[in-house]
Amino acid sequence: MCQKIAVVGGTGQLGSALAWRLAKAGHDVTIGSRQAESAQAKADELGHGLTGAANPDAAAAADIVLVTVPFSAQKATLSEIRPHVAGKIVVDTTVPLVPPKVMRVQLPEEGSAAACASKLLGDDVRLVAAFHNVAAHRLAEEGDVYCDILVFGDEKAARAEVVTLAEAVGLRGIHAGPLVNAAAAEAMTSLLIFINKNYQVDGAGIRITGELKPSE
Repeated sequence: MCQKIAVVGGTGQLGSALAWRLAKAGHDVTIGSRQAESAQAKADELGHGLTGAANPDAAAAADIVLVTVPFSAQKATLSEIRPHVAGKIVVDTTVPLVPPKVMRVQLPEEGSAAACASKLLGDDVRLVAAFHNVAAHRLAEEGDVYCDILVFGDEKAARAEVVTLAEAVGLRGIHAGPLVNAAAAEAMTSLLIFINKNYQVDGAGIRITGELKPSE
């Protein structure tokens, strides 16, 4: 099913890669940015019917909103789109990396960036956290990416929609439990950055072993 999706912060590496892949998969995708002109320029560059708009306008017109901004911009961005996302699925991809020590786990006092998002957005948003552990530059290339996407959220139906989106972009989405569990994936990002550097890996990801069978 084609859905109208906004990728807020979509001019960055992760946002533009996800927008490109979702548009290629047949979704109606709008790239959001602080400046509509920047968003439209990125949309024109990527093609596949992508459009651009200012973040609030992109969020207002969408069924599902992906937030792909750095931790330092999370609060301002979520506050900006908050009036436009009631009742919608909002997918927060934020990882609490604190430069310059990005290889060290530094979760916020709330427990996770997902918890910060929940506090900022309130209970009338169907909040999901996902796409923490995939290398953006690998998503920006043609072909499948050998990486699983752990999907967290307190509402199973909302998680299921995001699992489907992950599969649409060539990844394997996996239900990973309630939103509080997102802290594990957020922390894993710093570990992966360390592994990439220590072992000279071009975008290490995670993969769940074993045969996964759908729950009843």
